[in-house]
Amino acid sequence: MELSNLRPAEGSKHSDNFRRGRGHASGNGKTAGKGHKGQKARSGAPRIGFEGGQMPLYRRIPKRGFTNRNTKEIVALNVSALECFEDGAEVTVEALMEMGIVKNPRDGVKILGNGDLTKKLNVKVQAFSEGAKAKIEAAGGTAEVI
Repeated sequence: MELSNLRPAEGSKHSDNFRRGRGHASGNGKTAGKGHKGQKARSGAPRIGFEGGQMPLYRRIPKRGFTNRNTKEIVALNVSALECFEDGAEVTVEALMEMGIVKNPRDGVKILGNGDLTKKLNVKVQAFSEGAKAKIEAAGGTAEVI
């Protein structure tokens, strides 16, 4: 152990945002951190975003469209990107991540039909376009939906 490695014992210190008392000794005495007078010092202070009766910003800005919370974020990949695999290899989402082709698969990977494929590959991903499936099978490989 060296002086540069010294640390307080686990659990012996509280974080700075730990709730403090409101008495004089706490550093939050007298006005309890609310300053002197004014609307925000009183009980029943206005809610966040209240602008004194003026139409608040979150209501002035136009709302457009709709966000579907059940939507899936699919990563699209062309057949030409699979050319870097060896002949007869099994292509999975994990294999694509190892090769650095896909960084974050999100909700799934879909293979699209742009480009050419000359190698026989066994591809196992979440979705295929019709053209991609045809090109993979024409090269002698298999396209399996997982």
